[in-house]
Amino acid sequence: MDTRPFYPHSFSEAKRNGDIELYRQSHAANVDCKQAIEQAIKDNFDGMRLNADTAKLVIAEFGYDRISFVLANTIQHKDWDGRFSRDNKAWANETFIAKDDRRHDYVVDSHPAVLDGFVNQFKRAYKELNLWDTSQVNDPQGMDFEGKVMVLCPDVLNERHKTRDEQLFYCIGGFGCSPGKTGRKVMGQFLADGEQTNFYRQDFLGEAKAELLPRWAEEKLSQIKEQKAEKPSVKKQLEQAQAEKPVKPKSPVKNKDKEVR
Repeated sequence: MDTRPFYPHSFSEAKRNGDIELYRQSHAANVDCKQAIEQAIKDNFDGMRLNADTAKLVIAEFGYDRISFVLANTIQHKDWDGRFSRDNKAWANETFIAKDDRRHDYVVDSHPAVLDGFVNQFKRAYKELNLWDTSQVNDPQGMDFEGKVMVLCPDVLNERHKTRDEQLFYCIGGFGCSPGKTGRKVMGQFLADGEQTNFYRQDFLGEAKAELLPRWAEEKLSQIKEQKAEKPSVKKQLEQAQAEKPVKPKSPVKNKDKEVR
């Protein structure tokens, strides 16, 4: 699979943030992805039908995020074309693509009606991943994340880890947990393997609905809560340390009054 970085921001933003090299690599990969889609359609369309596995051939090379971005960019550029279905136009408009003069470089030029079929294939393949979506989570607006199992947005995870299980993240702390704090970082661990890391508050879809958690996740959550209950709080640890600290005898206090003879 192509390992070049996926950078969805504009050239002006890349320049402002010192990410020009990331932008260039990602832009080149987007152009290659566009050409791969065109070639796959050319090789797998017999004049009547598009081979059912055409999209999967390109997914194997470029992954879901980049292909989704290139296809959305294409349909947004050709929104006037009635050969793209309403559903696919609505799907494309869900992706924010920053204004950039270089966007036209990766507009797919295949026949719109055939490309529309390719988009349908891609969407079906993505759906097969069975990832969590907004209908399966509690709205994170105004929510304190600490101690909750939150669901990561799919585009936060790289292609190898874009699975339903690895979207589950147990939040431990960080200013980003609280909706009222200015900080954005949320610290915690992946529920699946316990790896600890941090994300930003906006990286989460919401809290996983309890009734949809798989059995393994419920068991992991119970283990975490048991361990947390056994471990005393920082305050209690300090109090305990203070109580166990040996008490030094006080020095005798000298009488400041003059001796009366």
